[in-house]
Amino acid sequence: MGETFLQKLRNFIFIFCWLLSASLFLGCAEGRKKKETSPPENPTPNIILLMADDQGWGDMAYNGHPHLKTPNLDAMAVNGAVFERFYSASAVCSPTRGSVMTGRHPLRYGICHANCGHIKPEEITLGEMVKDLGYTSGHFGKWHLGTLTRDIVEANRGGREKYDGDYAPPWDHGFDVSFVTESKVPTWDPMITPPQSSGDVNGALKEGQPFNTSYWTGPGQIAKENLEGDDSRVIMDRAIPFIENAVKTNKPFLSIIWFHTPHLPVLAGDEDRAPYAHLSEDQQHYYGVLSALDKQVGRLRDKLKELGIEENTILFYTSDNGPEGKSVSGRTQGLTKGLKGRKRSLHEGGIRVPGIMEWPGMIKPGTIVDVPCFTSDYYPTIANILGVDLSKNKRPYDGVDMLPIVKGEVKRRTEPLAFDFQGQAALIDNEYKIYSEDNGEHFALYNIESDMGENSNLANEQPKKLKEMVAYWNRWKDSQGMSASGRDY
Repeated sequence: MGETFLQKLRNFIFIFCWLLSASLFLGCAEGRKKKETSPPENPTPNIILLMADDQGWGDMAYNGHPHLKTPNLDAMAVNGAVFERFYSASAVCSPTRGSVMTGRHPLRYGICHANCGHIKPEEITLGEMVKDLGYTSGHFGKWHLGTLTRDIVEANRGGREKYDGDYAPPWDHGFDVSFVTESKVPTWDPMITPPQSSGDVNGALKEGQPFNTSYWTGPGQIAKENLEGDDSRVIMDRAIPFIENAVKTNKPFLSIIWFHTPHLPVLAGDEDRAPYAHLSEDQQHYYGVLSALDKQVGRLRDKLKELGIEENTILFYTSDNGPEGKSVSGRTQGLTKGLKGRKRSLHEGGIRVPGIMEWPGMIKPGTIVDVPCFTSDYYPTIANILGVDLSKNKRPYDGVDMLPIVKGEVKRRTEPLAFDFQGQAALIDNEYKIYSEDNGEHFALYNIESDMGENSNLANEQPKKLKEMVAYWNRWKDSQGMSASGRDY
């Protein structure tokens, strides 16, 4: 984490403590201390999973970005835990989303890349897990874990005969309420084809005409209203009423909110571009869409406080992979803050992403997590918080419970993070990482704590450590192959 954020935290803690010591109401301070360490009164906390699309590890104001303003995400970070080393389970969107949904590497059930495979019915999703505990569940934004229609040719695969077997909408996988697209949409006026300058616009589509991707709310049901303007707001306009209704009916809820921002095509509204008027047009749009997303995170956090449920709600934030593009150019302005690689790479820049976890009363403000964690950890973390015994499912999980790590009870990770993507392989074991670009035939070894840029290959200097980690990756690969053959079901 950059020194700017650490200094900000130190200043925050100093001022906070000074005010407390100057106050005559010391009893309040003692009461707050007890509150922070006591378990929640309600054994069924609400859960919200937020995810950006293609946001780089450096694309956060709290991480020392030179221009970007993210005051609400900064506030979330100060009030909760920031992960210095949080990783997406893959270097592209669909596989990472599968890891969140199941706690398992997506190659275990056939999601190999974007628009490849789908969530299989034998998998037990987060939605299905919490429904058994009386939760109501909603999914909002980008789905990208299967097609949403067999009847209409739209998006990347929907309605095309050769993809009929990939029909796997959220309403068939444990979600009561849905407002989802199969894949990408523009970040402004999401149903309308934007200018080519926005990036990643199919040349067959005409500017101002339908983008040919819909927001689906159920079988054969397409949203028709309130689809103009900023896409992050369009999504949050559906997520907040779901939360309000859950509270009104006294139901614990799981809300998964997967923004499209800042995935191409990237366009921002004038109001969100204004703070960046001194920068290039491409930067204005890129930073503007992230500011617009940040605004919706603030709106959500304010709503949780208004409803009186913020202390009984766990809020997670991350990105599905690193920034798009081979370099910073055009609308692909995402920063890795010096990390090697970008989206589609298992080098740090492709998989190290923002990570925040907020749970007032359970996670101390200003917590910084040095232990590596990743998106496959969400599932077992939520399961353990809710008292779900995953061993009964009789299948391998790739994540671990992050809460003891966040609370400082666990100082080192016991299970390494394993990666396998498009001919690349990697394994992260606390301070060490191995990386291969030839399907695991040859690996480089890095001390990722002291060499986050992956510049010094230690394979010849530490052959024992290399051999140990390669052996673990091979055992994991064998396990992944067994799962892919269907033996987990």
